[in-house]
Amino acid sequence: MSNLLYLYGLVPSHEATTTPLPSIKGFDHDSVIYSISLNDVTAYVCELDSDYYSEETISDKINNDMEWLQEKAFHHHETVQQLAKQYTIVPLKFCTLYKSEDSLKHTIESNKEKLKETFKLLEGNEEWNLKIYCNDEQLKKKVSESNASIEAKRQEISQLPPGRQFFEKKKIDELINQELENEKNLFCEEIHEKLKKISLFGSIKKNWSKDVTGRKEKMAWNSVFLLPTPNVEEFIEEIKLDEETYGIDGWDFEVSGPWPAYHFSSFT
Repeated sequence: MSNLLYLYGLVPSHEATTTPLPSIKGFDHDSVIYSISLNDVTAYVCELDSDYYSEETISDKINNDMEWLQEKAFHHHETVQQLAKQYTIVPLKFCTLYKSEDSLKHTIESNKEKLKETFKLLEGNEEWNLKIYCNDEQLKKKVSESNASIEAKRQEISQLPPGRQFFEKKKIDELINQELENEKNLFCEEIHEKLKKISLFGSIKKNWSKDVTGRKEKMAWNSVFLLPTPNVEEFIEEIKLDEETYGIDGWDFEVSGPWPAYHFSSFT
């Protein structure tokens, strides 16, 4: 049985011929990553023994062997990151496998126009991530003291008979929590829209839980941006300014990049 091809990413061939590929160990730590030139597109791959890396075996490892998964996912990420530092790359998802070089060639040929457009989009641009965290208790204090809806509710309750006031005051905490979430969403949306103005694209992603982040603060926002390289410094400075301005209210900003453009390129 022939070996499988593990695909890391696709780059424009004119870049691949200009910049030599450094020696990088492959997925199994024995093979070496190499390039396959397919006209205008060059694929970076390594070979894997199909007896040891069948679809069933990999699926079982992913579902049942966390140590293996972490090691291999880290290898994939680090390899694609290294390639992204040298080339305009369309990064592939973890464990993208092809049964043969012909199969890979056919897929690339079928998507050559889409790839051409993607390379054009990514060239000279970088993907950056912004996560916004919030100390809810700290912000809740400010919301409780300054929110107009909460103040109006307090005024309304103060006009009620004492017996009814007791029960209505219990609803204040519920209202504060509701207004807290509203204020968090509005704040993050405003930050996002401001940063989109200096980006080509901005996309909102799912928030991570505390179990994933390892932080005591809740993640309030998770977004990615595709930035022209000359705009990166302005992007970072804007975020630093926001942290200086709003950190006192419990906001914390975590910016990272550049990353391989997983969110702004798509290839299966």
